[in-house]
Amino acid sequence: MTQPVLEKSPPTTALLEITDVGVEFGGPKRWKAVTHGITFSVAPGETVALVGESGSGKSVTAMAVLDLLPEGARRTGSIRLSGEELVGASEKRLREVRGSDVAVIFQEPMTALNPVYTIGHHLVEAIRSHRDVDKAAARERAVELLRQVHMPDPELKVSHYPHQLSGGQRQRAMIAMAMASEPQLLIADEPTTALDVTVQAEILDLVRELQQRTGMSVLVITHDMGVVADVADKVVVMRDGRVVEQAPARELFARPRHEYTRALLEAVPRLGSGTTTTAVVDREAAPVLELHGVAIEYPGSWRKPGFRAGQDLDLTVAPGEIVGLVGESGSGKSTIGRLAMGLLPVAEGRMSVAGRDVSAGGKADLQHIRENVSMVFQDPASSLDPRRTIGQVVTDPLRWTGKLTDRRACRRRAEELLDQVRLPKEWVDRFPHELSGGQRQRVGIARAMATDPRLLVADEPTSALDVSVQASVLDLFTDLQREHGFSCLFITHDLSVVEQLASTVVVLQKGRVVEQGSTAQVLDSPREEYTRRLIAAAPVPDPELQARRRSARLAG
Repeated sequence: MTQPVLEKSPPTTALLEITDVGVEFGGPKRWKAVTHGITFSVAPGETVALVGESGSGKSVTAMAVLDLLPEGARRTGSIRLSGEELVGASEKRLREVRGSDVAVIFQEPMTALNPVYTIGHHLVEAIRSHRDVDKAAARERAVELLRQVHMPDPELKVSHYPHQLSGGQRQRAMIAMAMASEPQLLIADEPTTALDVTVQAEILDLVRELQQRTGMSVLVITHDMGVVADVADKVVVMRDGRVVEQAPARELFARPRHEYTRALLEAVPRLGSGTTTTAVVDREAAPVLELHGVAIEYPGSWRKPGFRAGQDLDLTVAPGEIVGLVGESGSGKSTIGRLAMGLLPVAEGRMSVAGRDVSAGGKADLQHIRENVSMVFQDPASSLDPRRTIGQVVTDPLRWTGKLTDRRACRRRAEELLDQVRLPKEWVDRFPHELSGGQRQRVGIARAMATDPRLLVADEPTSALDVSVQASVLDLFTDLQREHGFSCLFITHDLSVVEQLASTVVVLQKGRVVEQGSTAQVLDSPREEYTRRLIAAAPVPDPELQARRRSARLAG
């Protein structure tokens, strides 16, 4: 019999009260509301999750608390912090509240931290803005804060610049800055989206530990329902700028009332549900990709030696097979993808693509790779040329390889490709900025399909997408793979996506393959401790099950 999980008793007085709040954009003569009548509260010590798809109004609502809205925006309604009205408060008072009573951590710390200053400089400035202490005392406090957020070697890391830290370490530094003034409320805007599962679990554990130690409240904005199940006491669901449902987390996951909430939960891939891939794999034919004893090196510069990012790599992708590459950041997943694309040379060993040995990396080898291998990138917004139309973007590979040069033929092919990825043919003349994130990713898939590749390298293609958009893109990917029969290297940190798509899983750690086998074998009965840690760290969209998994993980 499982032990009941004790829930916090809801306090009677709210720390944050948001009542009938709206955010409007425009000017003196005309204002347009983007959120409408938002009402919810956050109690002392409570964690509230704001969830919904992109454009639902989650982040703009959270930023309205401190009036951190873009120019040309205003807030209406009532926002009370410990009973004090913040809407209409002076800028001087809002500056006192920001970072003192309320702190914010953002999704991508690399853009939030100034790259020309050390982590210590950031922390010292944050400390001295709230405390009357000299630089030496502030630096001692900075090291202590880094120690509290479990930064390895805090005395050393305090002198590092943001680019010298890993993604998880940068997020720890952001949390340390937020905790410098011991805030009553922490607003966390997608704090783990760009992190792999083990680092994500560590960051969530850290926030929970700091919350228990200080008693602060947390307002977390996320589209990851596994994160919601792990940390939230209460969930507020937003759609099209309105709250459609709010309830205690366990109640909402067990009995969602609104159709939109049910759709969100149904779209979440669930680890342990069993693989659903229907790919037809031909293991008797020659492999589409084969690595044997391969080492990969990034070239050095300025008389510095190169960096060896992969060693003794053995990997085979059969015709029609989807192979999932998983591992922590820095494990070598994307490096193997770049190698398969011909963007990195083979330092040692042998690599063959579509029956040809391309280890030498000569001009003819690279041409062979480009004719047989295509790539779908993680961020379609940065991988699509904003100056070119959608039609031009998807047919560029045909021009580069010389397969198609006639303008009219390219346009017809672009219309065919858009139709394949379920986008209107008429969009050939649109530009990437006119499309949503999910639509841009469909364009990225169409571009990759243009040359009819034997092998598709998909590098985290759904990690930046909402769960419902992710589900539609994965359905599209599955349909295209079934129809065209291409092989795929699917690089991801989401094990539930791997379980849904891949027939084979390859687990990487520090540039080496530590385990590989069928998806069922690796995910259900992993042999290696590292693989077991990856699986244990993956959050699941079920609060009760997630609480048990967390307890088991923390118990070792």
